[in-house]
Amino acid sequence: MNDPLNNLKTSMKKTVFKDLSFSNERKNAVKETIRRKQSPQPFQSWKEETYLAVLETIQYESCHGYEISTKLFQKNECSFQKNEGQLYTLLHLLENKELLRSHWLKEKKYYSLTNKGKKYLIAYKQKSTKQGVSLKNLIEEASL
Repeated sequence: MNDPLNNLKTSMKKTVFKDLSFSNERKNAVKETIRRKQSPQPFQSWKEETYLAVLETIQYESCHGYEISTKLFQKNECSFQKNEGQLYTLLHLLENKELLRSHWLKEKKYYSLTNKGKKYLIAYKQKSTKQGVSLKNLIEEASL
């Protein structure tokens, strides 16, 4: 397919814009800013109970995504029932925060808690009963 802006780009190259250029660093910074503004804050999307249910589901054993989804449904955590893809978004987000790790086995990706993830889960359970601490805040701190 032809680029619909091809004529515009050609015309711009012949006018005052011919000497205008941006470094790759600047282009990437602009793209990143646009991407950030378009995507919602990931941690605001889910309830605290959802984070807790996901972390507790894989607390003792590795599970693949469908297995996690099934266990969440059994716990009456229905946040992902009509949009299972969001579960994988959350799993990847927690993996980027280094609270989860993953490995492939027989064409399935298994998730498990890292030591850091276990510490945050324990800290949440201990502090939540005493101080009303937020798991979202603990997870946000994980990347600092």
